[in-house]
Amino acid sequence: MTTPRSFGPLGDVALLRGHAPYTLAGYAGFRAVIDTDGAVPARLKALFAAVAAIDRRYPDLARRELARGVSLGLTVRDASAGLIVLGSLRGEGAALEFADVIASVFDDPSAPPPQDLPHAEPGEAEANFLAYFGTIPVPLAQLMRLCPAAADAYYLMRRGSIDANPLSPKHGELLLLAILAAGYSPMAATHVRGARMAGATDQEIAEAVLCAIPAAGIAAWMGVGAMLAPDQ
Repeated sequence: MTTPRSFGPLGDVALLRGHAPYTLAGYAGFRAVIDTDGAVPARLKALFAAVAAIDRRYPDLARRELARGVSLGLTVRDASAGLIVLGSLRGEGAALEFADVIASVFDDPSAPPPQDLPHAEPGEAEANFLAYFGTIPVPLAQLMRLCPAAADAYYLMRRGSIDANPLSPKHGELLLLAILAAGYSPMAATHVRGARMAGATDQEIAEAVLCAIPAAGIAAWMGVGAMLAPDQ
């Protein structure tokens, strides 16, 4: 009898070992993609898997994935990208939870000196939305109409997640995609497009989405896979 190469702690569950060889074999196949260098470096895929785990409220899984990333060369600056994107996409609670995970994994999670906070110039948010989306989405148009200060805040957080991310814009988009896939979000379509605009290949997009599977299961792929058809 052959034994799958790796399925992590899930393989320690005796009931699965005794009753579910197909499940464990499939999981080992996904882990082989996530755990090794491919279109996306394995250290970044560990980060993507960690933030996806926070999205699903599994901090222990996030801690294991982030520690694996550190063993592969992930830096605290890299990890801060997850903190930034979670703060924008999932709010304060998720960001604080991931900050705790970072503090528990890195021996020295020290930060650089605080920076002055930027502000949006008049018209800057609208120009950014048009450049990124091609047109201003209805929810953002209504935000600009009803509460312009909040529209500027949205722009600043969006810019921080992608343009000012410690990772490249491409990998920032892929990180966003991993979180959106974990949450089965229809917003994934926007960031598939954004990742392509930033230079990501469909293979890179696929690997980023697969990083959501440890936290969100195979349904994470089904929400995005159709968007990668050649004619999309």
